[in-house]
Amino acid sequence: MSQTPRPTGKKIVEVSRRDFLTGAAKTLPGVALFVGLLRVAPVDAAEHALGVIAGTDYDPTEHLFAYVIDINKCIGCGMCVKACSLENKVPDHFYRTWIERYVISGKGDVIVESPDGGMSGFKTITPGFNVTKSYFVPKICNHCANTPCSQVCPVGASYTNKDGVVLVDSKRCIGCGYCVQACPFGSRFINPETRTAEKCTWCYHRITKGLKPACVEACPTGARTFGDMMNERDPIRKIVTEEHVAVLQPEKLTKPRCYYLNYDKEIR
Repeated sequence: MSQTPRPTGKKIVEVSRRDFLTGAAKTLPGVALFVGLLRVAPVDAAEHALGVIAGTDYDPTEHLFAYVIDINKCIGCGMCVKACSLENKVPDHFYRTWIERYVISGKGDVIVESPDGGMSGFKTITPGFNVTKSYFVPKICNHCANTPCSQVCPVGASYTNKDGVVLVDSKRCIGCGYCVQACPFGSRFINPETRTAEKCTWCYHRITKGLKPACVEACPTGARTFGDMMNERDPIRKIVTEEHVAVLQPEKLTKPRCYYLNYDKEIR
């Protein structure tokens, strides 16, 4: 089995627990106390929800968002990745969403590749590889209900809002990288400019205004669907409750809110 690393892999800034604790031990006691208070008494999510301006009529308690990807509809064009990069000013060579191509041979060998996050499409498969099946798999933050990333954050910067969206408070984040290492889906990275954790937010600044995420808007085949599970008329509610959907790595028990249609056994 041959597999290329996910596009976020080479640029992740990892900090070991030993290095983090060693650095923390050298700080002033007052600073350590302040960080400790942040951890045990985090600011209410509503106070720092991204993109929401105080005084607007958006109420996160009235929504529960979900995301569905239909693998059979994805053509690997990369339009979603480009749209995300432009909308969210994602640093070069980093991705909040990306596309992986799975190529399976008759012997069961699997190639997983994502050149430039799939932003510019994919090249022809190497001649000589006996392809029996191939498909594209868009990836994003899964906005899990049981978030390992938030559990390891020492300052409460990573949190789940009341509408189900997992967010990062950049003002609190200290860039330790614990959440990056904890995410089993490789969806987080440390922004080299801000030195803080970053990830897909489902374009929170858009969805709180009734708009769709940029990647959903840009998809030419309708492979990506976003909606509100609390809205009985929203098509996504019918898809999630009535169709055969799957999630990535269900054995991890993270309870993702990103679902897949036409899921295949090779996908991880």
